[in-house]
Amino acid sequence: MDLLAGLGNFGASAGGYIIPFLFVLTVVVFFHEMGHFLVARWCGVKVDTFSIGFGREIFGRTDKYGTRWKLSWIPLGGYVKFAGDENAASMPDSKALAQVPESERKGLFFFKPLHQRAAVVAAGPIANFLLSIVIFAGIYSIVGHRTAIAMIESVQVGSAAEAAGFKADDLVVTVNGSEIGGFEDMQRIVSISPDVTMAFGVLRAGENVALTATPRRVEVKDGFGNVQAIGQLGLTRKSGEGTDKIVKTDPFTGVYRGAQETWFIVSHTMRYLGAMIVGREDTSQLGGPLRIAEVSGQVATLGFAALLNLTAVLSVSIGLLNLFPVPMLDGGHLLYYGIEAVKGKPLGEKAQEMGFRVGLALVMMLMVFATWNDLVRLFA
Repeated sequence: MDLLAGLGNFGASAGGYIIPFLFVLTVVVFFHEMGHFLVARWCGVKVDTFSIGFGREIFGRTDKYGTRWKLSWIPLGGYVKFAGDENAASMPDSKALAQVPESERKGLFFFKPLHQRAAVVAAGPIANFLLSIVIFAGIYSIVGHRTAIAMIESVQVGSAAEAAGFKADDLVVTVNGSEIGGFEDMQRIVSISPDVTMAFGVLRAGENVALTATPRRVEVKDGFGNVQAIGQLGLTRKSGEGTDKIVKTDPFTGVYRGAQETWFIVSHTMRYLGAMIVGREDTSQLGGPLRIAEVSGQVATLGFAALLNLTAVLSVSIGLLNLFPVPMLDGGHLLYYGIEAVKGKPLGEKAQEMGFRVGLALVMMLMVFATWNDLVRLFA
């Protein structure tokens, strides 16, 4: 019955998920592939195909350079296929390449200098990071962000904050040595740091006080009913007139804040993954396509700015994931190029093919695991 109920609920909501999901994923994938495409063109590489989605083509057109721009049926990614590649993962067709005359090798990716090949591959993830910075900068500059003074109204009895020595009217100014802009900054850092001991700089009655606290892991429900494990201190912020406001930045400050936000996501994602590998974090927090679709639909109800914010967060995640040194991903290609730079020649064809198969297996295992988490969460 739970399975049928879950399927019914998801089916009833699917209409509201599909359009926001396709918007978010298409924007992220388009900019990722456009990064590869633009740098490839600058390096004189001939591009056969630029595809959003996989599988059969829905529609497309061929430009004057011979590149086929197309939209395909399976909207779970995309690819740029260079001339001479055997497949969309940029594996070279060695037999065909060996027969290419010297005069025709100029536009083939395989024959480009090592630094150009590395630049083309790295351009996809870099484009994702730049997209995130631009979106965050736009939000900070145009929409603004709410900031609340990090002054404590009350301390929950028996909480981690009480054990650490926090008191009412304390003003929190730093977390782990870094200044914070407001209560929401502290709250966000604490929420992603359950069971992690943290240092707080507090201004109390005009004096600086150093406190150490370990946020307790608690499970909470958000406004959409999603359950997540977060860190919690047990502090309530002071509210009332003049305690919070919406701040808009100038474009240059917006870009700086956007870069900070992007780095925040990267650094804390890496920390979470490290903690997950050693068993300190729950792997059930990983989500796949169904989870992205669900969250996209939920966030879309909050407005277009919120959906853009989700797009920026997902863009960072996609860029970072693609930099992992796994054959088949961009990071795997960069790993091969690093080995080539050290050895002075490319890895053997068999080693590359084996690496590709291992990489494909790892990526498929991750997708299956993440989708399984989605189904468990959906039908719980």
